[in-house]
Amino acid sequence: MTDVLDTVAGKSGELVLRRAGDDFEVIANGVFLMDTRNGESERLLVSVAADLVPGKARMLIGGLGVGYSLRAALDHPGVGEIVVVEREPAVIGWNREGPLRDVHGDALSDERVTVVEADLVKWLRRTEERFDALCLDIDNGPEWTVTDGNAKLYQEDGLDMLAERLRPGGVLGVWSAESVPSFAKRLRARFGEVRELKIPVPQGEPDVLWFARR
Repeated sequence: MTDVLDTVAGKSGELVLRRAGDDFEVIANGVFLMDTRNGESERLLVSVAADLVPGKARMLIGGLGVGYSLRAALDHPGVGEIVVVEREPAVIGWNREGPLRDVHGDALSDERVTVVEADLVKWLRRTEERFDALCLDIDNGPEWTVTDGNAKLYQEDGLDMLAERLRPGGVLGVWSAESVPSFAKRLRARFGEVRELKIPVPQGEPDVLWFARR
């Protein structure tokens, strides 16, 4: 049985938070976006990126989601300061004060975490901040974006912008629900070192993670 817990007009359209048994789901404009059933690949996105960076990494997480990536970053001994950029205030509220808070053990209250309510593409264009690890989980993949504007991040100009926000030796991590060979090719043309991981899921194609070092 599925229960709708909240429905809001988000910046990218209608957002719905619902409960399905013991799990939560987020639906955007009628399209499934995320849930709390697994989260293995979301956790690996930040933990592998942190493993690739020496010392205490300053990490940017693009997209708060259900908080799995943030929790994994906080639990990793190689991560220090964390900046989370999330454009939907409802998602922040569901994680900070709502039912998603217990999913990640109130991760947003940790003093190492700064939450920025902003569109990631626009924020990256105007910020001068740099990071040791930059982890993107704002879409279902480079060719399956939540909004058309996000598609720019995965093209040559977007990858150049992401590279500029990395410190020397920094790592870019990207999450996808599907393999995208054309995106992998663009990554390899821009970054000197690219690693691709495929993470099996209970149904459908494996999730895919890319890690690219500047």
